[in-house]
Amino acid sequence: KNSNTLFEPVIPKIEDWPIHQLSENKQELIQKVVDQAMQKFEEWAGSEEGMEEELAKAVFLENIRLKQDAWAVDTEEEKEFWSGAKKRLLQRSKMKHLIEGADQQRYDKGIFREIIELYATEIVGNFEIPTYNFASKALPVAFNRMLNTASQRNFRRLWGSKFSLSDRIKPVGYIDEIRDLATKGTVILLPTHHSNLDSLLIGWVIHCLGLPAFTYGAGLNLFNNRIMRYFFGRLGAYKLDRRKKNQIYLQTLKAYSRCVIEEGCHSLFYPGGTRSRSGQLETKLKLGLVGTAMEAQRKHFQEAHRSEDARRIFVVPLVISYHFVFEAESLVEGYLKREGKERFFTGRDSVPSTNKSLKFIWKFFSSQSEIYLSLGKPMDLFGNHVDKDGLSIDEKKEKLNIRDYFVSEGNLKADDQRDMVYTQMLGQKVIETYYKINIVLSSHAMAFTAFQILSRKHRRLDTYGLMRLNKEDRVIPLEKFKKVLINVISILKEMENAGELKLSEKFHGELDEFIEYGIKNLGIYHHNQALKINKAGEITSESMKLLFFYHNRLLGYELEQKF
Repeated sequence: KNSNTLFEPVIPKIEDWPIHQLSENKQELIQKVVDQAMQKFEEWAGSEEGMEEELAKAVFLENIRLKQDAWAVDTEEEKEFWSGAKKRLLQRSKMKHLIEGADQQRYDKGIFREIIELYATEIVGNFEIPTYNFASKALPVAFNRMLNTASQRNFRRLWGSKFSLSDRIKPVGYIDEIRDLATKGTVILLPTHHSNLDSLLIGWVIHCLGLPAFTYGAGLNLFNNRIMRYFFGRLGAYKLDRRKKNQIYLQTLKAYSRCVIEEGCHSLFYPGGTRSRSGQLETKLKLGLVGTAMEAQRKHFQEAHRSEDARRIFVVPLVISYHFVFEAESLVEGYLKREGKERFFTGRDSVPSTNKSLKFIWKFFSSQSEIYLSLGKPMDLFGNHVDKDGLSIDEKKEKLNIRDYFVSEGNLKADDQRDMVYTQMLGQKVIETYYKINIVLSSHAMAFTAFQILSRKHRRLDTYGLMRLNKEDRVIPLEKFKKVLINVISILKEMENAGELKLSEKFHGELDEFIEYGIKNLGIYHHNQALKINKAGEITSESMKLLFFYHNRLLGYELEQKF
């Protein structure tokens, strides 16, 4: 289903939203996170010696981080804490022979609890109703005005109403089913990740669909940007700091995720872990936080008197389809440098400035470009689809009792190894769904076609050799390009009929309009265009790196072997 309208909220009063209730009881949540993280970390470490080793490692790494990789969001209090922790460890080492038995153990746990409380306080997000109301009302109005102005290239039409935001941002898929299930259980949204703007778009779509706000992780580096810091800090985002690699931090982060899911708060995870550097849809997922939903589901079954009474957790894959990606150039440069070990110049992959963000939005609005958010069919944590009541069903639509998945040796109990296997199975199902619900745009087909023609023309060159092609070697005669493109479009339509992917409506129009639209969208934002038509009427590229990036969107389908 395609949505171009605002839905009524499935929970009318914001005060009743789980995310608001958690924020209202923030200190209780932090203490619950601390308790669970302590317990899990002790289980993970396995012994006092293991805990001491991890403690020393964490203190060492944190002091190094604050000296060598400090960010503007790092506070003086944090620096003082870790400096003090280092001194305490050194002092404890000197006095160790004086501390025996239980006294020594209590001292160790005191340090651990302080560290976990520090981490939990940083991680746990806020949700403020006034900020949400402002964002949900004021920002769409402002964006709609900008859309009309940019689209009509006429500042006098600033207050016109010819276009709306829904003309550009289009959620499609299993919308009614997701709305129903959001009132019957907890929804875990698993989107693809291509841009720092993804969270903004997804937040807008969640609002459009009338769903309660989701909690989601935002990189701590994003809080360096004043606008992002203001909104992320008040709209339910919890902070992720990828610089922190120690197990104490990771167990605290998992404990937070597990707690909010147990409390029924809808959550959003980017299972790819970070933005796609190559431009391809995700093929490998990092499922550490997704695994916390598995633990929460088991706990729901343990606490329920009857299996059918247990709160259910639902997974919804989401694919975002852009014609052009804000950070494409820096992303692909980083990918080529890392994978090819070549000496590519890599610009700093930093958080976009406010000016650059506004420039991107302006370019997007001034074009006829659209962004699709394709929502997959909801499933349970084991990859089974669910019916309208949220109950799991198999391929024959027979009901499944997923409580049995958590039974070992006749008892319902924790089994980390078993749950990890289940989570990996879910990850594979999510990847398969990504490729099936991916909406292919004209720009994707254009870039794929052009890059394949050039790579076959220069067969002796590898990817990195193609990046260095001279301008005269990047030219493709228009008629040849059309001939190959027709073939590509034909194969893509066959794949759509087979349920292997989805195509935008532009694939059903005239070829010349398709080419014009695709080239226009690929050339809107980037200074060096991925594709253009030169003065001689030939297809060419000003940036092989960008052409490669957008071409990669159609990797994974074995399309290059089909024509």
